Amino acid sequence: MSVSDKSLPKPVVKIPKVGYGFREGRGFSIGELKEAGLSIGKARMLGLYVDTRRRSIRKDNVEALKQFLKTIEMKTAEAKAKTETSQSIKIG
Repeated sequence: MSVSDKSLPKPVVKIPKVGYGFREGRGFSIGELKEAGLSIGKARMLGLYVDTRRRSIRKDNVEALKQFLKTIEMKTAEAKAKTETSQSIKIG
C-alpha cells in the first residue's frame, strides 16, 4: 500500500534552548513507536521516519501515530470491501 508524503504525520520535537518552543523532528522515537503499537520495521515499511537517537516520548507524536494507523486501517478496509464487492459481481 502506498502512502503519500502529504498524509504522513510529522514528528514534533522540543528545541533544546530555553523558551524556543517546538519544531518538526527528523523522525519518531522508538518509544513513541512502541506506545503506538508499531515496530521499527513496520514504521519504515509505512514510510515513517525513525530517529533512533531520540529517547523522548511526546504524547502529541504518539496520538498522531495512532490517528495515522486508524486512517491506514480504514483505507485498507475500504479497499478490501471494494475488491470483495467487485469479485461478487463477477461471480454472480
